Amino acid sequence: MPSPPGDVTRLLLAWTNGDRDAVEDLIPVVYEELRRIAARYFRHERPDQTLQATALVHEAYFKLIDQDHARWQNRAQFFGVAAQLMRRILVDHARMRVAAKRGGGMTPMTLVDVAGTSSPRGIDVIALDDALARLASLYPEQGRLVELRYFGGLTIDETGEAMGISPATVKRQWTVARAWLLRDLKGEAKV
Repeated sequence: MPSPPGDVTRLLLAWTNGDRDAVEDLIPVVYEELRRIAARYFRHERPDQTLQATALVHEAYFKLIDQDHARWQNRAQFFGVAAQLMRRILVDHARMRVAAKRGGGMTPMTLVDVAGTSSPRGIDVIALDDALARLASLYPEQGRLVELRYFGGLTIDETGEAMGISPATVKRQWTVARAWLLRDLKGEAKV
């Protein structure tokens, strides 16, 4: 069950204002939600993935609390940043695996959650990361939106809150971003 938004936001604001005890109080409140985000990532991973969801959560959490100058605003922002960190960790892990195997070991994923339709061929986490980087370089707001919705698992309303835009705008941009990513991953995107 997701943590109450008010509890997380209250603790984040206390942490931002220098209350180091708030960091300790935050752990039990956000842990299950971080595990849910990690589980979302691992649904697309190969069965022989060497990184485990618990290790991913712990590594991301340590990176989150290591940010002394973070200006936390709310729950949606925190989980968006957590999702971004988890994606970075997985991409770095995949790149190291590829380098170690000299090009082998790509991690297949499907486009079901990204594009809303299934793809006849899988993609790897590195290709998805590269496509998302291209999208973000052209359309930063859409890149951030995909980060929050797909990787962070935020709802339309939570994404709107985190980005300061209306739910209707989130829905429109989500549709456009998914279509752009699908075309890019198929090699059809036009810049």
